[in-house]
Amino acid sequence: MNGKKPFFLIAGPCVIESVELVIDIALELKKITTKYQIPFYFKSSFDKANRSSIDSFRGPGLKEGLKILAKIKEKTGCALTTDVHSTEQVSSVAQIVDLVQIPAFLCRQTDLIVACGQTAKAVNVKKGQFLAPEDVDLIAEKLKRVGCSHYFFTERGSCFGYHDLVVDMRGISLMRSRKHKVIFDATHSVQRPSALGKVTGGDSSYAFPLARAAVAVGIDGLFFETHPFPEKALSDSSTMIPLDAVDSILGCLLKIHEAIP
Repeated sequence: MNGKKPFFLIAGPCVIESVELVIDIALELKKITTKYQIPFYFKSSFDKANRSSIDSFRGPGLKEGLKILAKIKEKTGCALTTDVHSTEQVSSVAQIVDLVQIPAFLCRQTDLIVACGQTAKAVNVKKGQFLAPEDVDLIAEKLKRVGCSHYFFTERGSCFGYHDLVVDMRGISLMRSRKHKVIFDATHSVQRPSALGKVTGGDSSYAFPLARAAVAVGIDGLFFETHPFPEKALSDSSTMIPLDAVDSILGCLLKIHEAIP
């Protein structure tokens, strides 16, 4: 490290599958990020409310999910983030997490944005695949109006046809030029929404190249989902990064980060 402040990391499995699994992943990610002196938030969802199929696994739900997240913090000391899907969830979630996250498909929901902004916690809004980069200005205005100045926007690609996403790296520069802090989501950016019928497809092999490009452009934070056995994951199995690849990936990305002006 050359003394340059590193980007922070948000990472974890897509959805809470079991207490043992999420604690094991959190401990491994904490070890790696401590090694590289990267600020770290552990992320896993208690409910995947936007699954393609009504039969898909969604997670343990709010009550049990928050108990598990609290246990992760107790056992690992990791800072936490997770998604909220309704205003009713915000207060309970904010008592447990350090960063409240709004999913991309809800990024324009004013009541939800306002409720998150009023928690006194940092807020991460995932930019919808249907928004232009400059459209986040109006989301920022909603947050600022209720006193929230500690917020982030996450770039996760834009709709390209019916089943593809593309990442326009100009959007990252544009949002940062407008004084917004930007996170790049490397794994959701390589999804192919509903491409497999009842399941969202994608190709995780593109996540690392896109992350390299985003770090070179300049980001405040990096987001990716990871699992020790992605092929067995109960959500986003085609796009998650293998846990045993995280160390080498972060090592490479930090070298790029340190090399840019």
